[in-house]
Amino acid sequence: MIVFNIRQISAAATIPLRHSVLRPHQPISACHYPGDDDEVNFHMGAFHDETIISVASYFLEKHPDLDGAPQYRLRGMATNPDFRGQGAGSQLLTKGNEILLKKGVPVWWCNARISAAGYYEKAGLSQLGDIFEIKPIGMHKVMYLALSSGV
Repeated sequence: MIVFNIRQISAAATIPLRHSVLRPHQPISACHYPGDDDEVNFHMGAFHDETIISVASYFLEKHPDLDGAPQYRLRGMATNPDFRGQGAGSQLLTKGNEILLKKGVPVWWCNARISAAGYYEKAGLSQLGDIFEIKPIGMHKVMYLALSSGV
């Protein structure tokens, strides 16, 4: 596995990959999320040389069906298709887990696309509830990872 340079980035730096990978048929404005620039939220990038090849954003947001606080929500995770399967996303999740543990966060969650659910299961996440649709993106399921016992 390649070891990528993982570091925190600005929300603006996530937009090109969010757009090209997650929402290519929508306006770029659809890739700006509410709270992107709030200080409690953070964004990370995986770099190959000095090129961002994978991004992930974490937002302070509680899910109503999960115990534990504070909680963070993973949004906008995207990897350049040319670099998929090389560990960039996994390294982002590992670094995200480290940051969240330092913040005392017991659990994080995401709305996982059905096509990515197997990836998140492999990363240790569990499903919560039923499959649902987010228009115009497609079918999703809530997935979560308990970082500490008692969740």
